[in-house]
Amino acid sequence: MSDRVPTIGLVVPPGHGRVPQDGPLLYGDRVRFIARGLGIAGVSPEGFAPVIDTVLDRACELREAGAEAISLMGTSISFYRGAAFTESLRERMQEATGVPCTTMSHAILAALRQLGIRRVAVATSYIDELNDKLEAYLTQAGFTVTAIQGMSITGVQEVGEVSTEALVRLSHQVLAQNATADGVFISCGGLLTLDAIRQLERELGLPVTASSPAGFWDVVRLAGVAPRSRGFGRLFESQNLQPAY
Repeated sequence: MSDRVPTIGLVVPPGHGRVPQDGPLLYGDRVRFIARGLGIAGVSPEGFAPVIDTVLDRACELREAGAEAISLMGTSISFYRGAAFTESLRERMQEATGVPCTTMSHAILAALRQLGIRRVAVATSYIDELNDKLEAYLTQAGFTVTAIQGMSITGVQEVGEVSTEALVRLSHQVLAQNATADGVFISCGGLLTLDAIRQLERELGLPVTASSPAGFWDVVRLAGVAPRSRGFGRLFESQNLQPAY
């Protein structure tokens, strides 16, 4: 067995360009993550507009730094213009860099399918405009959104300060709006969700996933690494290495 550690590139929305903490927590020294930041002004279409056209530049920088697979690790910035744009962006990233590429919006679809979730209760950090766009994106992909509710947060730093308790509470609220959901999805790559996922799966007896964990699970698979990570919920119990795009 090879001991070589693959290098995975992440285009992240904040300008600081740091690797989100979920990656090292999930995969330790099995993967080397590197990141480049976009510098969004806020979690909104207005905040995305000045930087969305620089995604390819950041992806190419990551490739030059040695990335063997690359993900745009932002959910709303990759779905807010619709599914056709999301797929076009992935394809353009791949063409520009010459390596396998994905986005966090591709990741969430793959994670929901892996978990067998078709009717999904959605908790988000978003304003209503982004919630509407997310519901349309999920619906077009074949999912039924039973309920969706956001926190109306646009501040980049503020998203990372949302507590586990608040995420668990909101998830219970959206699930209570329609008990026919067969799983929960927490959307926004800036939210810290690993503890909430474990607590919710234990309390609800249902599969739960979220943007950042799904994003890492997805891009690690894309790089040819087994995505299993013990103790982080149902999604990470799988060794599935076959991204569907």
